[in-house]
Amino acid sequence: MTQTTDNGSVLDILIYVFDRYMLADAPNVPERDALASDLTEAGFPGESVERALDWLADLAGERDRPSLDEPGGRAMRVFTDGELANVPVDCRGYLLELERIGILSAQQREIVIERLLALDSTELDVDQLKWVCLMVLSSQPGEELACSRMENLVFDLPPERPH
Repeated sequence: MTQTTDNGSVLDILIYVFDRYMLADAPNVPERDALASDLTEAGFPGESVERALDWLADLAGERDRPSLDEPGGRAMRVFTDGELANVPVDCRGYLLELERIGILSAQQREIVIERLLALDSTELDVDQLKWVCLMVLSSQPGEELACSRMENLVFDLPPERPH
């Protein structure tokens, strides 16, 4: 069955992949060639598919990045001119709020910013930012709680309350 998308943007493809393969309890993401074939068959343009697969490969490589997080350390994040030009103010504010409430660490915030910029999108919004945050958190070992909290925000679910 072939499904055509409204928009073949890299983020649309990433959301499709995440929703179809990675939200499962036991994710079974096909190898790159098989995934590229699935995405092309689903109606996504080949150039965007390759960019999305590169984006995912780069995200997978972030697991080995040295930590920026220092216990008890609180530093103020200053955005570069390029970040200011490409990440709208509402997204920057939301990103810093996610860090403040403990969903993102400083390290994860940096990965999210890099992944946002790698999208090369001129029309980022908070909903897209939420998806990128969820993808970053899901790629980080041991972040199940933060991932669950972010998933609630992506799907506008009420926060889970302890029993």
